[in-house]
Amino acid sequence: MSDTKLVRGTMLLTGATITSKLLGVLYIFPFTLLVGQQGNALYQYGYLPYTILLSLATLGVPMAVSKFVSKYNALDDYVTGQRLFRSGVVFMTITGFIAFLGLFIMAPVIAGWVLPSGDSSGNSHSDVVFTIRMVSFALLIIPGMAVFRGYFQGFQSMGPTAASQVIEQLARIIFILAAAFLVLEVFGGSLGLAVGLATFGALIGGLGSLSVLLYFWKKRKAGIQEQIRESKKDHQLPLSSMYKELIAYALPLSFVGLAIPLFQAIDLFTFNDAMTAGYGANAGQAETAFGAFSRTTHALIMIPVALATAMSVNLIPAITKANTNRDTESMHRLITKTFQIILFFTIPAAFGLTILATPAFASLYGLEDLGVGSMVLSYYAPAAILFSIFAVTAAILQGMNRQKYAVIGLCIGLFFKLVLNYWLISSFGAVGGVAATIIGYTLAIGFNIWAVGKFAAYQYTQIGKHAAVILGITAIMAVSVYIVREGGMVVFDTSGQTGFVAILVFGVLIGMLLYFILSIRTGMAEKVLGDRFSFSRLRR
Repeated sequence: MSDTKLVRGTMLLTGATITSKLLGVLYIFPFTLLVGQQGNALYQYGYLPYTILLSLATLGVPMAVSKFVSKYNALDDYVTGQRLFRSGVVFMTITGFIAFLGLFIMAPVIAGWVLPSGDSSGNSHSDVVFTIRMVSFALLIIPGMAVFRGYFQGFQSMGPTAASQVIEQLARIIFILAAAFLVLEVFGGSLGLAVGLATFGALIGGLGSLSVLLYFWKKRKAGIQEQIRESKKDHQLPLSSMYKELIAYALPLSFVGLAIPLFQAIDLFTFNDAMTAGYGANAGQAETAFGAFSRTTHALIMIPVALATAMSVNLIPAITKANTNRDTESMHRLITKTFQIILFFTIPAAFGLTILATPAFASLYGLEDLGVGSMVLSYYAPAAILFSIFAVTAAILQGMNRQKYAVIGLCIGLFFKLVLNYWLISSFGAVGGVAATIIGYTLAIGFNIWAVGKFAAYQYTQIGKHAAVILGITAIMAVSVYIVREGGMVVFDTSGQTGFVAILVFGVLIGMLLYFILSIRTGMAEKVLGDRFSFSRLRR
């Protein structure tokens, strides 16, 4: 395969992944208007255990299968990859079925763990059980489907995975919003029924994705079979050896990819009890705060995270190549560029979101629960910087074949999150959960940064200087946005949603314009984005 085709396929897959993630964030806005914060809390009760079990059932299969198949295809052994594919589909389907049974049967127990104790002003036990069981059905097909994606990618064919990801997300979102709307607005059904059926969208999305993959398989099967018949070698590896090789690569990758869900799982099992028993909130208040923290505000801060990591993700394969070739100079240059991109985009976005928390939450989610939502968002927004840096440092360590250090860093962060979470929430409410997350991620990042510096012999002096400039520009921008916000609160009518929308629009536009101008004048835009943003060029 030509380098051009490989790059095009990688860009296609990256674009599809980012599109899928952004769609997965944006639909939460209308969904929240339908079900509210308690509905979001109920959705999370089912979806978080499902996400963790799905990752455990698949163990990073797509990328691991891709690497395995690509390796043996390069050795002119297409037979071994085919054997892995066939056995992998069966094996992953079995693990998915086991995961389904476990989640379906354990639903009443999990519901008891996550529901707040005390009064009955929150979601009912039966609603939580129904929600968990509805989402569990997706485990029947998605693990096996992951093998198809990995097999296609092993042939450097990214189109099937890209198309299936987008179709899966679209089908899921359409079903979620349609189910919630029909149950609540047309048939006058209960919130529990609406959210429970909405989580069944995971299975609908999986079926849509599988249909796309089967279409591509039918279309390309003859060509693949021809390559298998023309194989020059057959290593005749036993299945035990194949799976050992797969797991050794996939397990660390899967665990690191679970970073945010694992942090959220700690909140899932401690947040409500800490709010009711320690902080003194009733069940309804606890679930409202949990919905705002774990879903609606989290969705907002993931937007700059998705955009920033998308711009740096293509640098990671280059870091892998530089490490393989022992090209230290190139690797240092790429690490610097990666950090520059992440900091350049996430720092202003996070601080801007902190200042505009109230108009942002009101504009996107309405005025209901504005107090708790805007408060949580204002404290939680800086975590976008940490999420981005952790993802990038973990990817750099993976590119250097030091995956275990990324796992150690994550374990450190999870340990402190677990130790501190209940105490901080019971003392400070939802803000305590935010603080525990920020502390955990900060410690995990600290370890990752140390590991990158040690194994890449990398000095952070230059990054420190760039970060200082970005923080200085951001501070000026933040003051300006604060003035716009306070002025807007006086000028516009904030008794309705329209006034907040106007404040948000003006705040974002002025903040972006000022940051762009200052970054050009200081030369930071040129360092990060290239000489097309040079101040001297623009002045001419």
